[in-house]
Order: sequence, then C-alpha cells, then structure tokens
Amino acid sequence: MKNNDARQLDHISLTDLRKRAVASVQDGQSPEVVAKALRIDRRTIYGWLSRYRDGGWGALDAKKRGGRPPKLDGKALQWIYNTVVNKNPLQLKFTFALWTAKMIGEVIYQRFGIRLSKASVCRLLIQLGLTPQKPIWRAYQQKPEEVQKWLQEAYPRIKSMARQLKAQIYFGDEAGVRSDHHAGTTWAIKGKTPVVSTTGARFSLNIVSAVNAQGEFRFMTVKGRVGAPTFIDFIKRLLHGTEQMIFLIVDGHPAHKAKSVMKFIESKDIKKRFRLFFLPPYSPELNPDERVWNDLKNNAVGRQIITTPDQMHSSIISHLRFIQKTPDRVRSYYNNATTQYAA
Repeated sequence: MKNNDARQLDHISLTDLRKRAVASVQDGQSPEVVAKALRIDRRTIYGWLSRYRDGGWGALDAKKRGGRPPKLDGKALQWIYNTVVNKNPLQLKFTFALWTAKMIGEVIYQRFGIRLSKASVCRLLIQLGLTPQKPIWRAYQQKPEEVQKWLQEAYPRIKSMARQLKAQIYFGDEAGVRSDHHAGTTWAIKGKTPVVSTTGARFSLNIVSAVNAQGEFRFMTVKGRVGAPTFIDFIKRLLHGTEQMIFLIVDGHPAHKAKSVMKFIESKDIKKRFRLFFLPPYSPELNPDERVWNDLKNNAVGRQIITTPDQMHSSIISHLRFIQKTPDRVRSYYNNATTQYAA
C-alpha cells in the first residue's frame, strides 16, 4: 500500500495528522506502528516528534515555518528509540544492564555531542512513548517448545502422580544475594515489560530454599558454593520430620544432577520417600521459588545500604523467617502469570 504524501495535505489536515500521530505515540504505541497505520514514512513521524519535543503542540501547526532547528532531529529520535527498545546497555560496553535516564543521556552525548539533563532525557523518553518499568529476566537460550511440553504434559503428569502417592510438591532453588543488589527500573516501551540480564558481585550469601502451594517455605543458608553435598543436605532437611512423600522440582544445575545426588536419592530408604524432577532448561520464570528471591532482593536487601557481611546475613535471615511465618505470602508466589500453572 502506497504511503500518504503529507506535503499534499492542506494545513488543517496536516496539523491534525501530526497531532494524532504524536498523541498515539505518547499513549504508548510504537512510532513504527503509528507510521504504518497512518501510511506515512517512518522518518516523517520521528521528525514530528522532534518538532513536538522542541516546541510543544504548537510546533506541529502546519502553518508554522522556520525557527531554530531542534537539537535532536527526527533521525536522531529514531536512533534513540531503536537503541533503547532493541539493545541492551551491555551491548554498548556499559557495565549495567538497565537503561537509566543518566545512561541514555550519556549515549545521546556520545552519539550526537548533545548534553541533556536527566529531566530532559525523561521528557524525551516519555514523548517517545517509553516509560520506566520493572524488567523480567529470561535467558535467550530458552526453547519455547520445551516450556509448552512442561506445561501441557510433564507437570500435569507429576501432579497426577503426586495425588496418587499423596506426595507434597515442592519447587526448590538456590540463589546468591549480593551486597550491591538494588531494586530498580529500566526505560522501555509503555505497557511492555523489558527483558534484561546482569552480572557482578561484591560480598554475598548463598541460600537454598523450597516452597509448596500450601504455603510452606523451607530454607538454609550456605557458606561458600552450593554443590552436591549441600543439595543432599537440603533434601535431608526437607524429609526430616515428615512421613509424607516429597516431590522436589528444580532446575538443571550440575549440583542437582551430580552422581552423588543420584546415588543418594536412589538409595533404598530415600527412594520410597522422595522423587526429583527437573524444569525445562533456562526457565526460571516457571519456578515459584524464584519469587522468594524477588521478594528478598526487592523488599529487603535491595532497599537497604548493606555495609558488612554480618549485616547482610542478619537482614536476609530476618526476612526469610518473616516469609516462613506468612503462608499467604508464600502462596502468593503461585499467583504470578508464569507460575499459576503450579497452584
């Protein structure tokens, strides 16, 4: 379908078209999608956004001509939009994976030689239909077909087996909580949750835990790395004090599949009380126990200034015990869109 030539429109129609296009982007629609819907050249809409940024709604009046050129023209805005939406900061040699206003301002300076204040960067991003959002974390290696097989076949089979054997189903996981973790947001398309990854550490504490849909939460802290002996010790703790069979679902970490672990769970006394199952590769969002770490990092460690290992240990233990005493909170980990299947 041939694009409209905005230059052939009368002033009133052109002004209306410009304002409708800019308003649509501000409502959260992609400039690319709006341009296609209005059948205008994609470069044109970024030019209109540049006009609006420089002079407000009045600058979109088709009768207005001349004036000083904008600091960032349409081509520049298009580059900024595509960079924030389609690239991870790590790809541009930054050490942090979230798009902050300060970082975007630095990218703009490096690319165009224009220094903008944080407030100006925020206004620019909002004008492009971008908003700061909490990201979700997903591995790029994940295979969607294996996730669907888990949801439609594997887990229903495990659940049916658990009913037959009157077993409790736990989801388990390990995590290292770093002293430099901070709960934060990153800029992205309005209404579309961004996906990022990150790395880095100062001092940390390792934890192993497990949750079930009935609201039970078990955990242990670990000095040093979490290996097969630690995992075996955790299984023993899960089994302690209960005669009920336990099903434990974990990821494919090497410690979970070690020969010593397999030998332990196949031993006569353990085999009749315990079964081990594995999630699809690179699918942490399917594990309700991952929500424990989100809770801990965002509501405890991520909102404090951690200065010593002892302080961090105390803060972590306090919050984990709080979780343990609030079954409703544990059950809420199963209310997430990606974990409801296990409720």
